Amino acid sequence: MGRAFEFRKARKMKRWSAMSKAFTRIGKDIVIAVKEGGPDPDSNSRLRAVIQNAKSVNMPKDNIERAIKRASDKSLGDYKEVLFEGYAPHGIAILIETATDNNTRTVANIRSYFNKCDGSLGTSGSVEFMFDHTCNFRIPAEGIDPEELELELIDFGAEEVFVDDDGILIYAPFESFGAIQKELENREIEILSSGFERIPQVTKQLSEEEAADVEKLLEKIEEDDDVQNVYHTMQE
Repeated sequence: MGRAFEFRKARKMKRWSAMSKAFTRIGKDIVIAVKEGGPDPDSNSRLRAVIQNAKSVNMPKDNIERAIKRASDKSLGDYKEVLFEGYAPHGIAILIETATDNNTRTVANIRSYFNKCDGSLGTSGSVEFMFDHTCNFRIPAEGIDPEELELELIDFGAEEVFVDDDGILIYAPFESFGAIQKELENREIEILSSGFERIPQVTKQLSEEEAADVEKLLEKIEEDDDVQNVYHTMQE
């Protein structure tokens, strides 16, 4: 198995266990998708993907429809996607994806977490190059040969296809998202969920005490309502 498989296996046991946090995250994703491409999922592929993700975490249909309606309100402010980069203690690189309606607040909060935990907030581009920006799709495993599917999807950018407890996962470069989404839909293969991840190219193993220092910072960052995703180079 490749890096995407190992990365997914490690993360599956950790982050995003809190359902309320997942709902908040998806609610912001809906607003961003509607503002970008309109409220009709048939003509807005990004919104279509977010709705699939909402269903995968059992977000009630009423909540989804309410979020789309709210996002269509022109008086509602936009969320801006902002990437933060920095270092935790012991040389661990951290990449933080946020969606914020108040960048001044978010910058101040993120900087304070680094300062309080002996880390340092970096400049744009300081650690992003250490991560591969990928997209992924989860589909049902029933009736599908993953090896055959991988061969068929290589032309659309797929790099890794594997099976886990919840179905088949397809990983590809960030830029291949649209092509693979379209091909799966053309084949009438149900997309259970999809998204984007940043996989560290190299990870660093820490002692238990050192890892605790990094976890302290990660927990503070992840508790922030503006934070959507956090990635790091610590071996899990």
